[in-house]
Amino acid sequence: MTLAPPPPAPSPPLPLPLPLSRARSLTPVLPVVAVVALLALPASPGGEGGAGPADALSALVVAWCVVRELRHPRRRLSRSAAAVLGLPVVGLTLAALDAASPGAGLTGLGRYLQVFVLVPAAVLLLIRGRWDFRVLAWSFVGLAGWQGAVGVHQFVTGTGASYQGEDIRAVGTFGSQDVMGMATVVSFGLICAVGLALGRTSLRQRAIAAGFALALLVPLALSFSRGAWIATALTCTLQLALAGPRRALKVGAAVALSGVVLVGGFGVGSAMLQERVSSITQVADAPDRSVTDRYTMWAAAVGMWREQPLTGVGLKGFPEHRDAHASLALSSGSDTAGAGAGFVRQPLLSPHNMYLLILGEQGLIGLLALAGSWLALLACGLRGWFRVKDHGPGLDCALVACGLLIWQLIDFMYADIGGPSTVLTAVVFGLAAWWALVGNGGGDESGGREGALARWR
Repeated sequence: MTLAPPPPAPSPPLPLPLPLSRARSLTPVLPVVAVVALLALPASPGGEGGAGPADALSALVVAWCVVRELRHPRRRLSRSAAAVLGLPVVGLTLAALDAASPGAGLTGLGRYLQVFVLVPAAVLLLIRGRWDFRVLAWSFVGLAGWQGAVGVHQFVTGTGASYQGEDIRAVGTFGSQDVMGMATVVSFGLICAVGLALGRTSLRQRAIAAGFALALLVPLALSFSRGAWIATALTCTLQLALAGPRRALKVGAAVALSGVVLVGGFGVGSAMLQERVSSITQVADAPDRSVTDRYTMWAAAVGMWREQPLTGVGLKGFPEHRDAHASLALSSGSDTAGAGAGFVRQPLLSPHNMYLLILGEQGLIGLLALAGSWLALLACGLRGWFRVKDHGPGLDCALVACGLLIWQLIDFMYADIGGPSTVLTAVVFGLAAWWALVGNGGGDESGGREGALARWR
């Protein structure tokens, strides 16, 4: 009797190609990249700051993250992360209860939770390592490059938003009714590029990031946004200081030389830029109409706070209480035109200062809760930078996260949430939260792709 030969041993499975395995490991963070990418689409004409496609997708990302967390409970937020990100809920809940109507309270509560709690928490959970963090940072750079290219084309062809009687203001795809949208996106991209260029990654990546940072200076200048200029200049200066004196000197010299070549050599809007820059020093002595309106609305927000110091007048309450606290110096609205839209007079529905908006609508309780959460993130992020500033990996992540958060906190002094680019603010807080609460604790430089695959299967 002859025995049958044993069956051949099964061949080991072929390893996944590197690009495919990398794509699989990126899956949790790709929806966030998609949220950023959706902002490259043209804004709907006539929109007044309502929810857009990116906001809708961000809600789906939060829901998807919740489902994954329920399936894999080991990925829950730590107690410290939950406390820092959940702190604003206290003030928001009280302000929603004091709103003029239940609809206004629920609408305002949903917006604030989206921007400062839910989306940041989802981004924190979906980033598994520095590699994922850098992917999101590069998506910011890519979006800024696209919006900046559109903005430069608008300036050159005279198809931008109206500025001093000419349709030359670079606004990207956001249109004339959101003149700060492109400036915000380009500022975020420039800060990410500077942080990536100052890191310890490959020379090629740093060189590409430095090239993007220099190129993005042009659309930022052509946005004619004084607030974005101030916030970006201060933030990049702090990034250079955090990166070390030698790099600060080299990069500072390169930026100064580029500015001289672009403005002085090629005359990129030099006359209007000089006039706009000089107007920054005149905001106290000889303010223009926009600055006067802003001062008046700031005073109105302070008046609301004095009326209800602890809880404010309620979410979405500023427009209703504005006229009762504003002086006669306040105009009826701001004029917008150009970039494919006709003349529109926009009502002044916010004080254009996030801190005063919170103070007026949410009172001291809301301001301490939100600002306390932001300052906790900044303190933990700077502590993480201190750990990696000399030899530790992840210096670029520290510079990007701290830079984005610092820019946002400076920008909140003369701006508030609203418009399609607001969803980027939520992603920014998510990036800062990941570095401050998770990412600065160490980990392998690859971003934990292999371990992440095992955790998320």
